[in-house]
Amino acid sequence: MALVMNDENQPLQHRRGFISRDLAGIAVILAIAAIGYFAFPDNLALLTRMITIALLVLSLDLVTGYCGVATLGHAALFGSGAYAAGILSAHYGINDPLLMMLAGITGGALAGLLCGAIILRAHGLPQLVLSIALINLFHEFANKASSWTGGSDGLSGIAPDPVFGLFEFDLYGHTAFFFGMALLLIVFVLLRFLVRSPFGMLCRAIKQDPLRIRAMGASPKAALIRMYAISGAVAGVGGALNAISTQVVGLDSLSFTQSAEALVMLVLGGTGSLFGALSGTVIFMLFEDYVSAANPFHWLTMVGALLIAVVLFAPKGLYGTSAAFVSRRREQRS
Repeated sequence: MALVMNDENQPLQHRRGFISRDLAGIAVILAIAAIGYFAFPDNLALLTRMITIALLVLSLDLVTGYCGVATLGHAALFGSGAYAAGILSAHYGINDPLLMMLAGITGGALAGLLCGAIILRAHGLPQLVLSIALINLFHEFANKASSWTGGSDGLSGIAPDPVFGLFEFDLYGHTAFFFGMALLLIVFVLLRFLVRSPFGMLCRAIKQDPLRIRAMGASPKAALIRMYAISGAVAGVGGALNAISTQVVGLDSLSFTQSAEALVMLVLGGTGSLFGALSGTVIFMLFEDYVSAANPFHWLTMVGALLIAVVLFAPKGLYGTSAAFVSRRREQRS
């Protein structure tokens, strides 16, 4: 009887454990945001940029970390969201930040559907080749459609209205920072529910053994395309936030370099973990900002040395390796 009661209590204990970890994670995110706000009051633009890239890395983690899809073209989704929000403001005069955000989500999701339908037709290295081809096509399309995107000069004329008609986007970046933090927390909470949902567990199972999932009657490709669309929506949030905060969209938002750096940040923090994606973004961007200011001629060497050290001595990423170490210590104590 006691065994039955213990078995019945296990799901409740697991849920409580998940909730406690989520609350602790949110508290850590808020604490880091507060420290950044007071430590860099004159450089809030960097912190807002960090939030936009963190959303891109989170979206990449959904398809690479949780689904096992190899891609080096995820900036196509980010840039699509940025251009969708920017075009809505610059060409149609719709400057409400929430409507611009909705346009970014829609643009990113549609780009995700398109890229997912193409990339998922291949496996392994061919997927990487397709993703690189797609990011180059998106970049060239944006460059040629200069009447809409501004081409190499960038899309300007973006003038977002105050948030809820109360909070204007000031030159110091206060509103953009708090607006971005609110978006990041909302997205993070939603993604925590997503990755623990039956759909999220299905995507993890597809990464482990797609043949068995297909034998069970489920369609791995259909599930992965849906996840790609969700990933595009998350990347679109980051792109729209970038357009709103900087009030300009350039071709660099659709660059291969942007995609490669996002993948590096994900590997640095640890794949298959939302906390790993966030920690990798923060560590990489702060390290990059510090060493580039300290040594503008050799900072890339320092960044390369950091990445080599992480790959050799912490193959699960900084967060993933730390979490595994803590887990082992708990098992030894118990």
